Amino acid sequence: MSKPHILHVVPYPKEEETSLEARFTLHRLYEVDNKAAFYKEYGATIRGISTRASAGVTRETIESLPKLEIISVYGVGYDKVDLEAAKARNIIVTNTPDVLTGDVADLAVGMLLMLSRRMSQAEQWVHSGNWVNTVSFPLSRRVHGKRIGILGLGRIGDAIAERLSGFEMQIAYTSRQPKETAAPDWEFVSEVVALAEQSDVLIVALASTPETQHLVNAEVIEALGPNGLLVNISRSSNVDETALLNALESGALAGAALDVFEGEPNINPRFLALENVLVQPHIGSATTETRQAMMSLVLANLEQYFEQGEALTPVY
Repeated sequence: MSKPHILHVVPYPKEEETSLEARFTLHRLYEVDNKAAFYKEYGATIRGISTRASAGVTRETIESLPKLEIISVYGVGYDKVDLEAAKARNIIVTNTPDVLTGDVADLAVGMLLMLSRRMSQAEQWVHSGNWVNTVSFPLSRRVHGKRIGILGLGRIGDAIAERLSGFEMQIAYTSRQPKETAAPDWEFVSEVVALAEQSDVLIVALASTPETQHLVNAEVIEALGPNGLLVNISRSSNVDETALLNALESGALAGAALDVFEGEPNINPRFLALENVLVQPHIGSATTETRQAMMSLVLANLEQYFEQGEALTPVY
């Protein structure tokens, strides 16, 4: 039996592409110069798509593949997949939830620690020789005992809250509704502005949807205040970057730790000029163990669908 044909939108690490190619006939879209000619020649043979969360799948691509049945996303986010186009054709869309939850939560806590304790600047202080030539590194900010607001208590938000509970923090969260799984001492706050007002640190852990576009806006940032910190490990679209930059530059917000940016990797250079910002290159799930687990789930979704007609982790 011939292997199902898969459109591979963007490259994966070599060993992961090898696993994919062993099971499927792979068409690498990122190597195609003339897409119109490619779709004309191969479009009717392709039954599945593999893509990254950061790349997604466009309506043009979906409409160019008349036999398309499944889209397997390498990542938890699927906001860059044209879901309306997929739903109109009853095309299954899958992602890789759960397997990356722990890593993303770990990074959120690590970024908060680095931002509050100015660990990047402290390391540079040592390397520069300032430790020898001056009395001591400037004081930083305490982490334990602070008031934490978590915007979005899904899998990742819950894991972050669990970790921060060990730091003797007062934890509040906002979500569509109170969570039955939340610890009794975690406070549900229905409004984002109200959550920001009562928090020392606001951690954004939301999925990206049209409704969450710039949910963290100038009003929310103002409510967080000049002593507040913002951590975003979700999607850049959830935060109004212009409002954030203005607040960071003016001192209306004390600092921010960010793993996601508009237009990444070409981020706004204003971020790089600020000492009160910790920037990371979108590495929330970037560990060897998790990326292997993500790839296994991408493959499992495709294999189970073509063998049994259903996927392991459909998003709708």
